[in-house]
Amino acid sequence: MTEPEMHPVQTQNVGRRRDEGRSQITSLVTLRAYEVYREVHGEQKALIDLAGRDCRGGFGVGELIAFLYARSFPKSEWRARVDEAFKGMKL
Repeated sequence: MTEPEMHPVQTQNVGRRRDEGRSQITSLVTLRAYEVYREVHGEQKALIDLAGRDCRGGFGVGELIAFLYARSFPKSEWRARVDEAFKGMKL
């Protein structure tokens, strides 16, 4: 079985040294979050950085939470559920 691609994720890198590299998460997670992002906000391929362009640095942790939360609801509710998740966050 082929390992899934890794995508960058924006974190505060708490407890990490600068030379340890960037935070990453499997594409199995980011592509699900991106599906919701694209539906709500439109195309923005730099978020998932498939070609290593490193344009934006990936989703933030809070964004992943909001978009994955919304994905558990019917597509017609995604925008409202993303808004609901962001309103309920204290980061």
